[in-house]
Amino acid sequence: MKRLLPFIIILAVLGIALVSAWYFTRTIPPSTTAAGSQSQQPSSRASQAPQTAEPVANKGAPGAEPAHVLGPANAPARLEEFGDFECPPCGLFHPILVEMHKEFGDKLQITFREFPLVPTHQHALAAASAAEAAGIQGKFWEMHDLLYDRQKDWKTEFDVRPVFEGYAKEIGLDVERYKRDSVGDYVAKRITVDGSRGHSVGVTGTPTVFLNGRKVPFQSLPADQLRVLIQREIESAGKR
Repeated sequence: MKRLLPFIIILAVLGIALVSAWYFTRTIPPSTTAAGSQSQQPSSRASQAPQTAEPVANKGAPGAEPAHVLGPANAPARLEEFGDFECPPCGLFHPILVEMHKEFGDKLQITFREFPLVPTHQHALAAASAAEAAGIQGKFWEMHDLLYDRQKDWKTEFDVRPVFEGYAKEIGLDVERYKRDSVGDYVAKRITVDGSRGHSVGVTGTPTVFLNGRKVPFQSLPADQLRVLIQREIESAGKR
């Protein structure tokens, strides 16, 4: 029996190892890799009907305050966009949002959050800084609109600083103050805080849009489909 004891111990150890391996393969889910930040690309539309917004998202981390907002706080439809000024899909979405703002007026509130995709877009951070610096002088939306309207003009420039300084002068900013603010800590912190909020609610690409706290599917961002989703929110609020 003593001669068999070592073999018995070895067999017992092997048995335990096999059982442990079987257990862990059943209880540990396959590992996943987080998607890198990127501009979203349109999916092919199988139907023209807008998809319903996803369930209410986690409120997430707070963004920069005061936020850049168009429309009243009590608007029945509240849209929050995470955008990158150099992102081509964001550039295409900009006129759609302008159209929605004109169409729905005080029934729609729009909030813009900075989410520059660096290093994918080489000038995205500079553009975000330009918009935030303009915001200090009360001209965020003027700079926001110029950056999107002229995206194709500046995105291929080697140095965008003189271009953005020209925009600052065009919209009536104190250019020297703008230049200081655009590289200051306050602007950098606002961009960082907006980015943290984006990551906390699962933003990985731009544009990402939430409507009353629910993520809008990217394929529902064209005007004809987004209009229906906004109208639904307004009608739903009227029934409550």
